[in-house]
Formats: sequence, C-alpha cells, structure tokens
Amino acid sequence: MAIGTGLDAIAQSGFESLLGKRIGLVCNQATVDRQGIHILDHLLVLHQSNALTLQAVFGPQHGIWGHTQDNMIEWEGYLDPRTEIPFFSLYGQHREPKEEWLRGLDVLVLDLPDIGSRYYTFLWTMALCLKACQAIGLHALILDRPNPIGGTKVEGTVGKIEFKSFVGLYPLPMRHGMTLGEVARYLKQNYFPNVSLEIEQVRSWSRSEEFESSGQIWAMPSPNMPTVDAARVYPGACLLEGTNLSEGRGTTRPFEIVGAPFLDSWKFADALSVMNLEGVIFRPITFQPTFQKHAGEVCGGVFVHVLDREVFEPVITYFALLQIAWKQSAGKMMWNDPPYEYEETLLPFDILAGNDWLRPAIETGIPISEVRERMSSELILFLPNRLSSLVY
Repeated sequence: MAIGTGLDAIAQSGFESLLGKRIGLVCNQATVDRQGIHILDHLLVLHQSNALTLQAVFGPQHGIWGHTQDNMIEWEGYLDPRTEIPFFSLYGQHREPKEEWLRGLDVLVLDLPDIGSRYYTFLWTMALCLKACQAIGLHALILDRPNPIGGTKVEGTVGKIEFKSFVGLYPLPMRHGMTLGEVARYLKQNYFPNVSLEIEQVRSWSRSEEFESSGQIWAMPSPNMPTVDAARVYPGACLLEGTNLSEGRGTTRPFEIVGAPFLDSWKFADALSVMNLEGVIFRPITFQPTFQKHAGEVCGGVFVHVLDREVFEPVITYFALLQIAWKQSAGKMMWNDPPYEYEETLLPFDILAGNDWLRPAIETGIPISEVRERMSSELILFLPNRLSSLVY
C-alpha cells in the first residue's frame, strides 16, 4: 500500500479544512504530492475560484523554487508574476516571518520536505514559524511527510544550546529519527507550549520504512540533495562543511564524494577500509569540483558507498573519515572560520557538531569506541523527550 503524505491526504479531501480561510503557505519546490503536483498548483485553483484565499507564500533556504545555492543571501519578497501572490523569503535578513506578513491569516500551512538531520535548515524555518504563530495566536497546520531515511535510528551528538545556530536552534540529535510533525510536537512540548498546532498525519507509514518503499517521487529538497542516497549519508557528511575538505559540491554526487587536492585517493581509501566500518565501503576517486571548495582543482578522495542501510552509521563513518583526513593531510586540513549560518564567532564545525569536544577528538585521534560512547550518553538523556513526541 502506497504511503500517503499529509499533502496527499488533505488533497484527497479537496482541502476541505482550508475552504473559506485566508492561508499562508510555507513550501519549496519539493512540496509535491504522489503524482508530482505541487501544493501551490492545488491551492491556486481554489484561490482563483474564491474557495479560499492564498494570501502569502513563504520559502525556506534555497528559495521557493530551490534555485539558490547554499548560504546565498536571498530576496526578501516580491509579487510572483504567475500566481500574483506575494512571495517572501525566510532565509536571509528575516528567518522568522514578520508579523506584518502574517497579519490577517487564519492558518499558516507548512509542508517542508525534511531529510532527517539536525543541520537541515527547513526544521528551523518551521521552528521560527511556530514561534511567530504563538506570538500572534495564529493556527499552524503541518502537512507531515515520512522521514526518508527511516524513523527508528537516532545517532550522533545532541546539540548544546550554547552552540545554537540556524543548523540547530534547539537540542536535537544529528540524526533525529523523527518526522517534521514529530519535531514540531517536540518543540511545542518544550519551547512553544501555547502555539495552536495541528498535524495532518502520514498514512500507512511504518517507522522502519525508508524512502524507496514509500511510493513517493524524489523531488530534490535542496540543490545539493540530488538523491535519497545523499540524504542517507548527510547526518555525518554535513560535518565536512566546517572544514576545507570538499563535500562534493560542484559534483553530481555531493556528500557521497569527499576529498581535497592534498589527499591521496588510494592511501585515503585504504586507511578507511581497514577500519572495517559497518555497511559501507570507500572507493578511491579523483574529481574536479565545478564550484565552491577547490573549484577547478583536481582532488583526491573517496566515494562513500552504503551497502547495508541497517548497520550503516553515517555519523561515526564520517567522524572516522575526518580523523583519517586530518592525519594524512600533513597539516593542510583546516577548520573553516566564521561566519557560518549567521553565526559570527563560533567555529562552523563546532556549531555543526553542537559542541566543542568533537573537533579535538578528530585532531587527537580518540578511539571511535570512546566517541560512540559519549554520543550514546547524550542520546540517552534526549530519548525520553523524543519518545513523548512520536506520532507513528
């Protein structure tokens, strides 16, 4: 039986719960139903027939149509020529919607395809929308979607509040194993108790199911998330953004391709292979990014092939990769300087890690077993909070 998203469910009802209301919509280019029809196209027909009023549309990082690359400063707002509806950006100067943008709405509808990682900024766009809704008493409706990398596994560090940023505004594990709606419930229970929140639930989804069995199409949620395979490694691979290693941006397989001009592909792959990390192999490759880090330079590195999703640990795998790269780089691997995601003082790697202990663990070669144990101790404290937020 095909899995139905919250969008599929509400579309099947003819958007009955929204009829006669003034709506704000938070979405992007991947907010499509099982047939690939965008939510905006569904609602536009009803708007044009006066069955409801679509008053404003809001886009997260990369824009409503996913056309801007990472960390680009985006437009604030404009009148969309196709729909004649005001479009506003929630990434840039205003990451929390301004009160004047929400004034007069009856409901703010949010449908943002997430990929199951703390760093993915769509989570935090949702969080700031809930904050804004609570402040003015606006009802929030989340159209939920399955977690594409499954809803059972939880991994990595739990971000500390003193390292909060737009890649982690509130404590959450690197791989959280929740849906967007469940994260919203967690935020309501702990931070926004008075927000009026409704979740249109996913139909026929089991927590252990990953994207391939969903019956949904993969619409790229961001420019460098071309496949679900990229999403599967992302809970660990995003840490590379805090370094001068290429995470494969400027190639066709970002986050699965890793390297730098100062690394030897075969030496790098051999060192990783002897670590016997579960569910993964490392194939030596040479690549030349077309943009971003090391653009136009020949890089040595590896392609990370996940062979067994059940035992693969993305955070531990990429931690090991960073340790080996640090050791083999002869002092050429560096930690990037701020700013990063609007934080001006903290090192980018530390805000991605959510702490200041993971970076020294890479530099000093602390055994993986000790790192896993420390991560587990953080998760144990968080898991009861997660459990109380689960819907499925």
